[in-house]
Amino acid sequence: MDDLYDEFGNFIGEAGSDDDVQSSGDAADAYVLDDEADDEQAQDQQLMDVDEGPSNAVILHEDKQYYPSASDIYGPDVEVLVQEEDAQELSKPIIEPVVQKKFTVQEADLPPVHFSRDLMTDLMNYPEQIRNVAIVGHLHHGKTAFMDMLVMETHDIQDRLDSKKGKKKEEQLRYTDVHIVERERGLSIKAAPMTLVLQNGKQKSHLVNIIDTPGHVNFVDEVAASLRLVDGVVLVVDVVEGVQVTTELAIKHAILEDLPLTLVVNKMDRLILELRLPPKDAYFKLKHVIEEVNTVIENTIPGRGEKRRVSPEKGNVAFACTSMRWCFTIQSFAQMYADFYPGPAKAPGFGKPMKSLDVDKFAMRLWGDIFYNPTSRKFSRKPQEEGSQRSFVHWILEPIYKLYSHTLSESSEDLKVTLGKLNIKLKPSEYKADARELMRIVCQHYFGPSTGFVDMLIQHVPSPKDGAQRLLEKHYTGPLDSKTAESMKECDQDGPLVVHVTKLFNAPDAKSFHCLGRVVSGVAKAGTSVRVLGEGYTIEDEEDMVVATIADTWIAESRYNVWTSGVPAGNWVLLGGVDNSIVKTATIVAQKLPEDEDAYIFRPIRHFFESVFKVAVEPINPSELPKMLDGLRKINKSYPLITTKVEESGEHIILGTGELYMDCVLHDLRRLYADMEIKISDPVTRFCETVEEMSAIKCYALTPNKKNKITMIAEPLEAGIAEDIEAGKVNIKESVRVVGKFFEEKYGYDLLASRNIWAFGPDEMGPNILQNDTLPSEVDTKTLRSVRDTIRQGFSWATREGPLCEEPIRNTKFRITDVELASEPIFRGGGQIIPTSRRACYSSFLMASPRLMEPVYSCRMIGPADTKSSLYTVLSKRRGHVLADEPIAGTPLYNVRGLIPVIDSFGFETDLRIHTQGQVGLSLAFEKWQIVPGDPLDKSIKLRPLEPAEARATARDFVLKTRRRKGLAEDVSIGKFLEPELFRSLRESGVLDGGS
Repeated sequence: MDDLYDEFGNFIGEAGSDDDVQSSGDAADAYVLDDEADDEQAQDQQLMDVDEGPSNAVILHEDKQYYPSASDIYGPDVEVLVQEEDAQELSKPIIEPVVQKKFTVQEADLPPVHFSRDLMTDLMNYPEQIRNVAIVGHLHHGKTAFMDMLVMETHDIQDRLDSKKGKKKEEQLRYTDVHIVERERGLSIKAAPMTLVLQNGKQKSHLVNIIDTPGHVNFVDEVAASLRLVDGVVLVVDVVEGVQVTTELAIKHAILEDLPLTLVVNKMDRLILELRLPPKDAYFKLKHVIEEVNTVIENTIPGRGEKRRVSPEKGNVAFACTSMRWCFTIQSFAQMYADFYPGPAKAPGFGKPMKSLDVDKFAMRLWGDIFYNPTSRKFSRKPQEEGSQRSFVHWILEPIYKLYSHTLSESSEDLKVTLGKLNIKLKPSEYKADARELMRIVCQHYFGPSTGFVDMLIQHVPSPKDGAQRLLEKHYTGPLDSKTAESMKECDQDGPLVVHVTKLFNAPDAKSFHCLGRVVSGVAKAGTSVRVLGEGYTIEDEEDMVVATIADTWIAESRYNVWTSGVPAGNWVLLGGVDNSIVKTATIVAQKLPEDEDAYIFRPIRHFFESVFKVAVEPINPSELPKMLDGLRKINKSYPLITTKVEESGEHIILGTGELYMDCVLHDLRRLYADMEIKISDPVTRFCETVEEMSAIKCYALTPNKKNKITMIAEPLEAGIAEDIEAGKVNIKESVRVVGKFFEEKYGYDLLASRNIWAFGPDEMGPNILQNDTLPSEVDTKTLRSVRDTIRQGFSWATREGPLCEEPIRNTKFRITDVELASEPIFRGGGQIIPTSRRACYSSFLMASPRLMEPVYSCRMIGPADTKSSLYTVLSKRRGHVLADEPIAGTPLYNVRGLIPVIDSFGFETDLRIHTQGQVGLSLAFEKWQIVPGDPLDKSIKLRPLEPAEARATARDFVLKTRRRKGLAEDVSIGKFLEPELFRSLRESGVLDGGS
């Protein structure tokens, strides 16, 4: 019995039987590696069952393998994850499926179109038959719906709309709204380009590149970026609301950019169905809207607006109803009459034969104070008989009114008879459609395609070849007599490649960007190696330049892109693979230009207003900071006017134009680009610092080595100079004579002062001036010239971050009155002069009654008359006030204009909508900078926590809170910037009180 177990108590069977021991041991059921196998089999870990007979091999416990491993079963190419219990949430699968994220509405395949795409690509080679236009206008005035009308004319997608049911059937197509937020909010956020082949009245095809722009005033940066690509503007105005904020801004920008303007008076059916105006009154309403546009044009360029007027008889005004998909000009309506009465025939209601119609002469009589006398069948300047009325009312408005009333009120049988007289034949099923759909079908048959609109574009918008001269003169920084410039003027396909990129669109997965640009010269082809020149590129400083290869070239169609082998000059192109180094705009040029010419860029875009709405962001999980920074870089590319920066306190700041703008930016940051949760601070605003008086004393600063001394005086700039500098009316890079002449003629500077303007600050278009007021008899001019650049740098540094709360200085002139310099150059280097120049600026600034400036929004409200009082009430609570209120002609609506400080505008729109039960539409746009009431350095003011500051303490309150937020010292000390002996003498003389 004892022989069956060894000394450790393990069962070994009967002694003397080796076979039994081997077969009954643990190794019998184990999988072991074959020692006899070759190296390759051993590497593959092939298993074999040891049952061929007795073996005396000693198998250790850890070498035994009772079951095959996962790699033995599934093979070496399969990754096997062993998940421990409770290591992962139950809601998450161990292996998550790969999800392809899509953030935009995309066509699955190229949709069918009514034109040949080969024809589209062929037309790209003929610049004379191309038109590049932008559709601009106010929110909900029908720009996207107008694009839908053109899309429905060119794309065969009606069956897709017919398949919708219920509420979805009532929804608009909104083909150019592709962003998810756009679909949810019901307004355009991004500009959307489309290239369409449209026919004019003579059935000739033209290639029309159209870009649909947002109408909300917060997104006018998209409008500014779009206008750089085009040769003409289509202004869409709602006939009821008339000219609104975005409309005004767009008109001003287009006129100042010297872009031809055409007008589309939209939503004509509102006159009939909503306002129910008689045709005679409707004419005056239309005339009033057109004159509103002309008034804005005249106010933009006083005395020169006559040439730029829009008027139906000129052919640059169209009338449209985009919901019913019709559009006409008076010329195209006259053509409809000519087609209806093609030759000598009997006029309706008369026995006399009617001559063939002269369309142009007839059209000229269809607008203005020209009356039609039905008995004599003649036109006259004044009504000559009973029943005479304006020709526009008689020939155009009355037929449209009758068409609407018959279609909406008659039974199917009666309507069939009425439409038969107009040669309109409908299917039996179409008579059974609902009123809206039936009205649309009848209107489409009656008006036909929008050939009048295409004729208007061809006549009043120049082709890319004709518009190239304006583009170069306005925006090209290089010489206009070079070979490259000549090639751009001619839209030469054989010239060197030059593409002006103004807009970046994210790819469907939001991981990369496509660049929308205008090919100004040459042909953009995939695989071409190019130089990408950024906004900071100059011939002297080539740092902002990258060499890249164009990966793809597409024709942009908003919901889909048409791949093409190349895009010739005069067209828009969507480029892939060159977006890495582009932030806002760029100029893409060939690797080598003819005759080894230098490459020049197109100027950066000048926007309508500034980004003043500020929030700070940080990741909830600190380890995700790099992810958030990458998201911020992408946000910077996606929105033209967004600014991101890091404060000295470490805060990551986003600057935008308004609440809705910031809401969309933060949505994209959270969902599209960073895909993470972030913490956001309460919104604040940017401030500026300025002075009210001249410095009380001449303030000097000594260099650290005590061998140089700079003396300055600060004073306010004359009114209008800051605005002129920012508008680019004067450029410091131009010669001294040119700059001097500008200040002499416009602001009455004397010759010496105007020729000694050294710099604008903080940059070349900054609203501050550095002026040299030293006398050659007192200061050695040659020595002073040697430190000129370093003094400029100190001035630029000072004006970028002012002493009150490190906000930019504005509207201030710094005059250098005296400079004492060491004779040896080593003692007056940049390290000595730059910080000293900055201190001299700061001390003179603080001695000149410094004040804080805040941005102010222009507030425009449109709503019924009974909502006016609510606006007065809500504005007065937020330091705002009303400037004017006036009724909108021919409607029950009122237009109210006012001003409200940006820092008090947060939540204003929501507050107003609550007060008025949502009856008003509100637009807030940056208007100007204004001085905050109160002295920011008045230490006698006591601020109590959680209590609003009184009016005279507002500036002090803002300064202290801003300094606290930025992590700066609690108060501003003048002694920090003044020289100690100067500070002591001022204290003793009583100029400074003891606490300063």
